[in-house]
Amino acid sequence: MTSTLRPASTSEAVKRPGRWLALAVLVLAVLLVAVDATVLGLATPYISEDLNPSGTQLLWIGDVYSFVIAGLLVSAGSLGDRIGRKKLLLIGATAFGAISVLNAYATTPEMMIVARALLGVAGATLMPATLALIRNLFHDPRERSLAIGIWGATASAGTAVGPVVGGFLLEHFWWGSVFLINLPVMIVLVVVGSKLLPESRHPNPGPWDLLSVGLSLVGMIGVVYAVKEIASHGVDGNALAAGLFGVAALFFFVRRQLVLPQPLLDMRLFRDRGFSGAVLADLLTVFGLSGLVFFLSQYLQLVQGRRPFEAGLAELPAAVGAVVAGLVAGRVARRYSVRAVVAGGLAAIGLALGVLTVIDESTGYPLLGTALLVVGVGAGFSFTVTADVILSSVPKEQAGAASAVSETAYELGAALGIALLGSIVTGVYRGFAAPAGTPAGAHESLGGAVEVAGGLPSDSAQALLASARESFVEGLTLAAGVGAAVLLVTAAAAWFMLRGQRLDSKA
Repeated sequence: MTSTLRPASTSEAVKRPGRWLALAVLVLAVLLVAVDATVLGLATPYISEDLNPSGTQLLWIGDVYSFVIAGLLVSAGSLGDRIGRKKLLLIGATAFGAISVLNAYATTPEMMIVARALLGVAGATLMPATLALIRNLFHDPRERSLAIGIWGATASAGTAVGPVVGGFLLEHFWWGSVFLINLPVMIVLVVVGSKLLPESRHPNPGPWDLLSVGLSLVGMIGVVYAVKEIASHGVDGNALAAGLFGVAALFFFVRRQLVLPQPLLDMRLFRDRGFSGAVLADLLTVFGLSGLVFFLSQYLQLVQGRRPFEAGLAELPAAVGAVVAGLVAGRVARRYSVRAVVAGGLAAIGLALGVLTVIDESTGYPLLGTALLVVGVGAGFSFTVTADVILSSVPKEQAGAASAVSETAYELGAALGIALLGSIVTGVYRGFAAPAGTPAGAHESLGGAVEVAGGLPSDSAQALLASARESFVEGLTLAAGVGAAVLLVTAAAAWFMLRGQRLDSKA
């Protein structure tokens, strides 16, 4: 079925005064969530030294935020449709700021895990609400495409700015400072947003079905947890049970949505080929990228010896490319076609990842920077246009639920990518030949090898690091190759699934 943007009614076509200032408030929330998602990786060594968590606790500190967000996005998007997206955004922003303080001053690993989980609850309210409010702020299709481009560009910029800001703060302050930077942004968002943002909600949403909320939460957490555990430690009873339980919960969630008169998520949205194609493209794109992005910082710091701040700066070309492409993506998609822009963007990412399969320890920055720039441009084109397609394929009353589906695809893709592609890097890395008598911790991670090398004689340390770095790069290039294949296949799928899809140019 071919989907197009429907011309807005006369009343909808009226351009709301102050809509661009309101957009500026929304992108503050996007910026904050994007930055927070990246700074924890840089702060983890400092948190580990200060709080002394066990290996399992450290994994939960890193993972529980994404687990909770993935489990609650659909429920939070549907809640915003019911109680009001502005109200949900402001409540979530206030909670995000307050819980950031709890993260900054956590004194035990258990407290940190709880704080990260609560931050995930607050974070789940922000992204769907911002995208849904854009759908209701901008009724002119061209303006909406530009607004979505700015929204996506800000998310991309935040992902790149996070390591730069985090690296600067960690070099000058204690690790809690990476969470406290959330406070001033949230204060501005709440104060200004309460005055500028219009309220919008579904006119007849029906009750918020708590059983559906529970099934969605349990299902997503179970599946994501199982994938990460199996990829990291192999198949065991607990991970398999969690995965099966999660799949069962999602199965019953879907069945319940199909029979409820007013479901939490209208499954009929997926009958639209454009909507389904855009969601699938987002999920597989993030999957193909996540494993590489997750380990790239380690490559820059632990293999090439860059400081955290310098490593953050080295990743900026990806953000620059995404910002520029995101701002013009809507215009390009109208001139050519949706499928040409999305498939072309995905193919560009795939080719850039293919180039990264030839890197080694001494690869110069021109190759790395160029590849990251191409990745950013491709992602900027693809993600911006797919977000526009997803929002435009549904009535504005369901904008929150549709936005949540889009964000869930990102989170699930990231979890799967880090788990599966990350397991490739880790599996290859653990096979390196270490000098006799090397402690077992050197095989757990490249960071562990660097730490172990610090306590060895000079010759043994150099031999250990040379072997560990070579093995890590081998795993990284293999993961880049798998990611490239995934992106190229996704580009081909998008070419067929988005056939006939177009962005209307009329208000």
